[in-house]
Amino acid sequence: MPYSLNNVSTVADCNVLLSMAAKEMADLEFKRISTERLTTRFAETSISVAAELQGVTAEISATDTIISILPEGPAKEDAVDKKTRLEYRKFLLESRAANYGVTALLEKEMDLSRVRQEIGEVELFVAEVEARIVVLSA
Repeated sequence: MPYSLNNVSTVADCNVLLSMAAKEMADLEFKRISTERLTTRFAETSISVAAELQGVTAEISATDTIISILPEGPAKEDAVDKKTRLEYRKFLLESRAANYGVTALLEKEMDLSRVRQEIGEVELFVAEVEARIVVLSA
C-alpha cells in the first residue's frame, strides 16, 4: 500500500514513524514466535490425540465383544465398568481433539500467516519512510 509520506516534512517526523514501526515490529515478532510455538504444539498434540483416540476406540470394540460373550456375574460387571471408563476417556479425547485437533491446527496456521503478512507490511512501511528520509536529507 502506498503511504502518504509526502505529507511528512522533516527527518524528525520520519524518525518518530520509524520508532513507532520498530515497536510494532517487536510486538509482531513476539506474536510470530508465540504463534509458531503454539502451532508446533497443536501439530504434535493433534497427532497424539488422534492415535490415542484410535486406540481407545479399538479397546471399546474389544470390550463390547467380551461383554457379549460373558455370562452374568462379576466378570461381566467389571467389563461393563471398564467400557464405561473407556467411553468417558473417549469423550475426553474427542474434546481435546476439538480443541487441539486438525481444525485448531489450521486456525493457528492461518494466524501465523496473518502475522507474517503484517510483518511484511511493517517492513514495507519502514522502507518507504527510510526512502523519504533520503529525499528530505537531499
